[in-house]
Amino acid sequence: MAIFHRPSYQDLQVALLTQHGKQDLLRAPLERALGCQLLHTSAYDTDTLGTFTGDVARQGSQREAARQKAQIAMKLTGAQVGLASEGAFDTDPFTGLMPWNTEVLLWVDQRHGFEVMGLAHGPAQSAHASVSTLEALHQFAAQAQFPKHHVVVRSEPRGAHLFKGVCTWPDLEDAFRLVKADSANGAVWIENDLRAFCNPTRQTIIRKAADDLIHKLLSACPQCQAPGYSPTRHITGLPCRACGHKTRLPMAEVWHCDTCNHEEQRTANADKWADPSRCDACNP
Repeated sequence: MAIFHRPSYQDLQVALLTQHGKQDLLRAPLERALGCQLLHTSAYDTDTLGTFTGDVARQGSQREAARQKAQIAMKLTGAQVGLASEGAFDTDPFTGLMPWNTEVLLWVDQRHGFEVMGLAHGPAQSAHASVSTLEALHQFAAQAQFPKHHVVVRSEPRGAHLFKGVCTWPDLEDAFRLVKADSANGAVWIENDLRAFCNPTRQTIIRKAADDLIHKLLSACPQCQAPGYSPTRHITGLPCRACGHKTRLPMAEVWHCDTCNHEEQRTANADKWADPSRCDACNP
């Protein structure tokens, strides 16, 4: 088993490929915490790897897409470490009703042959609607938090017109009128633009993913010293203080190293007992 010397990030050039302003979200926290230098490039059209509007489908998982971007960034800049961001939108994992954003930040170190992934998720500003009147357009715009959040206006179904990054009222109404004039049924499709520079709610999740990445990069495996040592799952069953029944609350978390697969359990709760209000047996 290889033993890592804990890597130094001081003055390390880290390549980031983005066309959507993510360098402005990531530079300050990464450089402040790690001492590295973020080397931004936009010399590759990342929209060819997939778009949120669906005109180009993403191939592979979020992590695979991020790895591809990081590898392209390193090739373009000559840096030996690459960083990439990849977002995804779905419904929330709890009720399946709320728009949900999951952000991945992948750090790829070609020098030492390891990856560390930062992860964050939360409620998304990702609304969409079919509208046919200016009144309905304005109602949707309020729901979409426009103009703070930009929108996409396009033909329905997907047709000749696609306007991204719409961020002023005159441009919104002009796009609406143009699309409506060509629409067979008078309907216009409008949705939040989910690109990072267009969506402040997404920017917040990306910053949280950066915090998670930094924490992991500074956390070394106790066995092989590789960075990225972090909790990957919880073990539930914290006993109820009143009846002793096992609850669904975590009593331990499993820490894992992707490099050498070392694992250990650590106590997840300072209190050895769960409050009876969280017990299914006491509250059937």
